Amino acid sequence: MALQLPEGKRLAISLSPDFDAHSVWMGTFRTSSQTALSRGEFGAEVGGPRLLDTFDRYGITTTWCIPTHTMQTFPDAVASVVDRGHEIAAHGVYHEYVPKLELDEERRLMELQLKLHEELIGLRPRGYRSPALDVTDNTLAVLHEFGLEWDSSLMGRDFEPYHPRMVTVIDREAGNQFGEPSPLLEFPVSWGLDDFPELEMINGNATQQANAVVLQRWKDAFDFAYERCPGGMMTWTLHPQTIGRSHNLLMLEQFIEYVQSHDGVWFPTISEAADAWVDPVS
Repeated sequence: MALQLPEGKRLAISLSPDFDAHSVWMGTFRTSSQTALSRGEFGAEVGGPRLLDTFDRYGITTTWCIPTHTMQTFPDAVASVVDRGHEIAAHGVYHEYVPKLELDEERRLMELQLKLHEELIGLRPRGYRSPALDVTDNTLAVLHEFGLEWDSSLMGRDFEPYHPRMVTVIDREAGNQFGEPSPLLEFPVSWGLDDFPELEMINGNATQQANAVVLQRWKDAFDFAYERCPGGMMTWTLHPQTIGRSHNLLMLEQFIEYVQSHDGVWFPTISEAADAWVDPVS
């Protein structure tokens, strides 16, 4: 099982934005504070366009994971993402906290978001990223039931896609047991390759990392993958309201320039990478 990268390419890179806007504050953080919502507005009205301009300047097309709430609240901003050739993936309805959902509600919200994708942007998504990068025991089965092809929510690998298995039995004394591998292809994520926990100020905390520290961590991860994991793929999770801030965007551009200084780097959409995946013949 492997990615079949284009000839001359060594490593795939996805700089994949989660375009949450208001929804992350309303859904995950459960606040309707005007200050919090204004941070989401910045992501839609300022950060998103800046990020699109950066991707244009460096010739990168990527996958934007967008809650349908963002599509409804900021339709022009989402239309710009589509018009500039980027892929749109599912990312919930209102950035709901998936682990708390009962199966019927999880299925209802999945059906609703896919319906709204088709109504609002005229496209059915091929893949999904869970809001807050967390799932239920049923999520992969629900995604397969509704015809999704890939997921990008789990962390069972770092630099290679894989078919994830749910832990079906948790036993502290006899060991855990796995179910069968999912038909979905997983493009793993990592909190260390996510701008939001590193660079955002949440509830007045002072745990933000210095940009130089984050940039070095991203470079170190890239160097390891480039040297030791040829044929692999790295997936960053970016947020326009975070990475679109002036100082953070400059850091991202420094990182892109560093990556592009290496030969053989490929920037596919996640679905393009999924199309390049070859399973063994059974």
